[in-house]
Amino acid sequence: MKLRVLGCSGGIGGRDQRTTALLVDDDVLIDAGTGVGDLEFEELVRIDHIFVTHAHLDHIAMIPLLVDTVGEARSMPIVVHATAETLRILRSHIFNWLVWPDFSSIPDRHNPFLCFQEMRVDEVAKLGRGRFMKALPALHTVPAVAYQLSGEGGSLVFSGDTAYSEPLIAAINEIPDLRYLLVETAFPDALHDLALASRHLCPSLLALFLERIKSNPEVWITHLKPSRARTTLEEIAGYCGRFSPKALYNGLELTL
Repeated sequence: MKLRVLGCSGGIGGRDQRTTALLVDDDVLIDAGTGVGDLEFEELVRIDHIFVTHAHLDHIAMIPLLVDTVGEARSMPIVVHATAETLRILRSHIFNWLVWPDFSSIPDRHNPFLCFQEMRVDEVAKLGRGRFMKALPALHTVPAVAYQLSGEGGSLVFSGDTAYSEPLIAAINEIPDLRYLLVETAFPDALHDLALASRHLCPSLLALFLERIKSNPEVWITHLKPSRARTTLEEIAGYCGRFSPKALYNGLELTL
């Protein structure tokens, strides 16, 4: 099983700045930010599942365009998995016939291009081929989850957008085969108060978070704000510890 980074930036600007989207093999997305737009049509058609961490635009922007682009070329609907709160936001504010058509009723409700599947924290979705996706607790300004992706080669955790979260740390510490931890750090320490208010991590909060992790996964940093990325990474590197976090980048492939 392979996970390919399509987008991991906290903003846009230039070819390297795409918002959050991770492609699992060729048929599963974790979030669907602007990075999805770099896929070819033939790749888009193969996407069967989208697991959404939360409803903010940088994580869901390409869902409406993806469904509109490939709906008629597929024999089955694309399934969007998310918490009940996130699905309610998508239905009410995106697929509402005002911002975008409701593709869960196009061409009709019995044969839609899109369907929604509620996913609760701790629930596990079976994806076939020995792949599993589990929702983990996260803490953000809107209802949010992290995801644990598991296969024969171990597990990966993607934090999504989150503040320091004891429940998320506890969930991570229960994973015996954790190989990769993809964790957000949006702001430098100079914007510590903004990080707290917007429920994101900054380097000092990331250090506290990582100190509580009992295993030794590879740590990759995501959701860096483009204008502050270099400073944020320098501050992360300055914290002592057993981890040496690296910046996630578009095109990176991780294998499980």
